[in-house]
Amino acid sequence: MKTDPRQIIKLHLTTERSTRLRELNNEYVFEVDKKANKHMIKEAAETLFKVKVEQVRTMIVPGKTKRMGRNEGKTPTWKKAVVRLKKGEVISMFENV
Repeated sequence: MKTDPRQIIKLHLTTERSTRLRELNNEYVFEVDKKANKHMIKEAAETLFKVKVEQVRTMIVPGKTKRMGRNEGKTPTWKKAVVRLKKGEVISMFENV
């Protein structure tokens, strides 16, 4: 499996729900590689952002069926991770979002 943390954590998700999770529970939401497990995600977050991770929750988000006229296709399935940091830890680059 890939060991580069930038290949494991692909994207930070900014939604109303993820902003609320960050404010209330110190949790950050990321799109991650589908093959990554919780241990790899924890290690990648600690390496990239230099923080201590308390808990990682993952889920597979199924792709949606999309239509353009008569044609029908499907968006890809992807994996989402909710990373809870230890008390007092913060990822500063996402605080102004």
